[in-house]
Amino acid sequence: MLYAVALQESGIQRRGRLAPWPWTLNVAGMPRRYATRAEACRELQQALGRTSATRIDVGLGQVNLGYQAHRYSHPCELLDPYRNLATAAEILHEQYTPGEDWLLAIGRYHRPAGGTPAARYRRSVHRHLTRVLGPASSPSIQQVAPP
Repeated sequence: MLYAVALQESGIQRRGRLAPWPWTLNVAGMPRRYATRAEACRELQQALGRTSATRIDVGLGQVNLGYQAHRYSHPCELLDPYRNLATAAEILHEQYTPGEDWLLAIGRYHRPAGGTPAARYRRSVHRHLTRVLGPASSPSIQQVAPP
């Protein structure tokens, strides 16, 4: 599931395949990908000088700097792929309610308030999950359709 979320959040076409990209920044709705972690860190520091941290998402799981500030001591830490995925997994786990479908947690990962944006995000991640696991192993999106 985490891989499907990373595909949705930071996926880029490379060599004919969609793959998550660790040095992805989204600043005020504009995604940008960098060749190196150092380059992404420089750009991240500059972006923080001109844009609110709540409008900046970082790394494989596109962790939001403002809402998740308690999870790091320096923003560039989130450009470490392992740290970023661990943080994304923590957030996803916090959104999960035992006995509930994980796709609902995935929707809340994107938008804790739920609603149409969370449902749209669930559908997108579900498509990635189906490609990764195959249709027989992937949960049904109908199980988590909004009322």
